[in-house]
This record gives sequence, structure tokens and C-alpha cells, in this order.
Amino acid sequence: MAFQPDPTRPAAQPPSRPGPIVLGTEFGPVSAAAERAAIRYARRDGVPLVIVHAIDPGRLRMPGGRFRERVDQARASREHAARALVDRVRSAGVQTQLLIWDGDPATCLLEVARAEGASRIVVGSHGRGRIGRALIGSVSTEVRDAAACPVEVVRDGWDEGLLNPVD
Repeated sequence: MAFQPDPTRPAAQPPSRPGPIVLGTEFGPVSAAAERAAIRYARRDGVPLVIVHAIDPGRLRMPGGRFRERVDQARASREHAARALVDRVRSAGVQTQLLIWDGDPATCLLEVARAEGASRIVVGSHGRGRIGRALIGSVSTEVRDAAACPVEVVRDGWDEGLLNPVD
């Protein structure tokens, strides 16, 4: 007996365009290689890059409850730091969007990736060992373990030796 398609079942849809790449960044040296990687992947794949930075209010507090920096002050300094990255992304010919959210960094990245239908998440890594991750935690590990799409954890030096790095 030959295979007969079920006429009540809708036909398979052709694959849709891949979703954007979501970059988690702290706008500092830990994220520099991840930023370069995300720009390269977005340009190669012809997809937008969604830049995500999370301001964790808990990390702005000092022991005793006083704030080292207010959330509005942190946001203003992060927006200033983001300008150079947004300019680099656009000069590479990649469409970009910047999101600066308040909250736990891993949760923010996962929510953005889900909402945007991300094809990939790119994050940097401090390179902490097991003890450091146990004491301080690891955003990249949390994201990698919970994401519904592939996650690229990039350490400094990932692109050494590659031709035409995006900077």
C-alpha cells in the first residue's frame, strides 16, 4: 500500500526565515569577544541582532542596603556604553535593536530570546571554575541550560587567527 497523505492535515510549511541572534552583553571586556562573534554570525546569516543588557538592581546595592548606584544612573551609563556597540553593528551592515532591562540577566536573556524567536543566543563568559560558579553563579551556564535555541558561550580570544574580524 502506497503512502497517502492525510487530507485533513495541513501541508507542511516551508521553513521560515531564521530568527534574530540575541546577544547578552555587559558592555565590558567579558563581552567583547561575544559581541564580535554575534556581529559576525548576524552578518553571515543575514538576520538582525538584538542586544540585551540587564541591570540587576540587587547588584547595585551595598551591604547594609544602600545603593552604590541608582537604577536610573546605571541605565544612563549603560545607554552611553551601548552607543559604540550599536554603531559597530550598524557599520557591519547588520540591523540591530537595543534592549536594556531591569532584572536577573539570565532571565532577561531567556525572555527576550523566547519573545523574539531567536535562532541563537551569544553570551560572554568570565571563565570561572566550578567553585566560582558555585559562589557567584554563571549567567552563561544558566542561559545555556534553559534556552530553547542554541547558545554560544564565547571567551576572550575566540577569534584570534580568523581573517577579517568584525570590530
